[in-house]
Amino acid sequence: MYKHILLPTDGSDLSKAAMKHGIALAKATGAKITALVVSTPLQSLVVDPSAATKALAQYKALVAEQTAKYLDHVKEDAERMGVACTTLSVEHDKPYEAIVDTARDHGCDLVVMASHGLRGVSAILGSETLKVLTHSTVPILVYR
Repeated sequence: MYKHILLPTDGSDLSKAAMKHGIALAKATGAKITALVVSTPLQSLVVDPSAATKALAQYKALVAEQTAKYLDHVKEDAERMGVACTTLSVEHDKPYEAIVDTARDHGCDLVVMASHGLRGVSAILGSETLKVLTHSTVPILVYR
């Protein structure tokens, strides 16, 4: 059925639960997984790009540390279950695009990701999961 599952994570508790579900699904289907963290470039978060210059090194170090934690956690869980796991970290100002592009470019046939349960306007405007659902040609399993 599935041969290569993409597991994007942001390290949240719900995302961790989605990762466990995705790993179990991979185990059941004999699929391999790619765990993905998408970080936002500092200049995308700051109104004045010149102000970012001073903090860029600190920001990159913090992002690298957190990303490594998230990916190591998924990789350890996958290894315990006997599932082949590749990890990937991408910097992109639009996380949904990075997820869609990664799924396509790496030949994934399923994306398993969490929904953070946003409702109303927040869900419409802020949900990366919704944006992935809207733009992906790869099937998406939303864990909630």
